[in-house]
Amino acid sequence: MRVVCPGSFDPITLGHVDIIERAAACFSEVIVAVAQNSAKNHMFEPAERVELVEVAVGHLPNVSVHALSGLLVDFCVAHDASALVKGVRTAGDYEYEAQMAQWNRTLKGIETLLVPTAPQWSYLSSTKVREVATLGGDVRAYVPAAVADRIRTWLAERPVGRGKEPGDG
Repeated sequence: MRVVCPGSFDPITLGHVDIIERAAACFSEVIVAVAQNSAKNHMFEPAERVELVEVAVGHLPNVSVHALSGLLVDFCVAHDASALVKGVRTAGDYEYEAQMAQWNRTLKGIETLLVPTAPQWSYLSSTKVREVATLGGDVRAYVPAAVADRIRTWLAERPVGRGKEPGDG
């Protein structure tokens, strides 16, 4: 069975990697769909995020990574995937994802499997990683090593004193 693990992955965290690894252990093929979310201030461009996800999950032979544009359900149909696998941390995540699952099923018959995050990652989010990193905090415990290195490079290249935040051109 082929499934899709979607997300913006900006940046990919160890919580994301855990969900992808668990999906890869259960299904014959996992496609990680890296989405552009216009409501978020992105640290990395879509192509950079695809590259970082590829590095983070490169040890999983049955996982591939693709950029996503348009409707997620159309992506699933185009890639012959019958279900989505999504991690949920909180009751709020569950409520949001349950509503989205109904949309996905109604639109194209795509099922959604909600996987509770591992306890050690239940508080972790890309948004908080970006916030901690831009304020000078160490995020190495929350993201793969290659991602931590790329974040340090991104921070070093920011214009000094201009207050550039993730997503600023």
